[in-house]
Amino acid sequence: MQILKVLLGTLIVSIGVLVLKHSEIITGGTVGLSLSLSYWLGTSFSITYLLVNIPFYVLSLFKMGWKFTVSTLFAVSALSLMSAAAARLPEFVLPGWFGAAIGGSVMGLGMSYLFLNGSSLGGSNILALIFHKKFGWNPGKVMFVLDGLIIAGSYYSIGLFKGIYSVLSIVILSFMIHLFKSRFAAPAKAPARTRIVPAAEAS
Repeated sequence: MQILKVLLGTLIVSIGVLVLKHSEIITGGTVGLSLSLSYWLGTSFSITYLLVNIPFYVLSLFKMGWKFTVSTLFAVSALSLMSAAAARLPEFVLPGWFGAAIGGSVMGLGMSYLFLNGSSLGGSNILALIFHKKFGWNPGKVMFVLDGLIIAGSYYSIGLFKGIYSVLSIVILSFMIHLFKSRFAAPAKAPARTRIVPAAEAS
């Protein structure tokens, strides 16, 4: 069941990545960095994404434990395979505003679902969860800052206007994560306890 949940979250994210890729914009995290590098170098996104994530597996292992790291490795590998399969689809181009709005929203939804089920997509996802675990920092805001740095460094490969759309995509993605993580983190209200009155008191 856990594997199916991770696959579902990864599938949702892969749809968002597909929208971003065909809009020729990027997002944050290792997904955005890998997209930027694939545009610049003309390499496969799926292979680039796997390689970029390698250092973060080590960090995850020491800070988040084996279970989280293995789940993240599985999610990253699944996303790479799904992206490789999607690369066989016919070429099409989407408007930048559409990619930012839909791609950012779908990716935020998928990442939130992965977080809920003890997994991530590596990179800034891992850093955001580490900061959240250690300092209680909002993961959506942490990812927004880290992703902003990645967007700022990608203008060479995508240009100014697509960079602006990319910023919009991480704003939407970060908002989605903030929204859902707040709900996931909110403790469920404990049901009211009913006092059982002993028979001696009731009489």
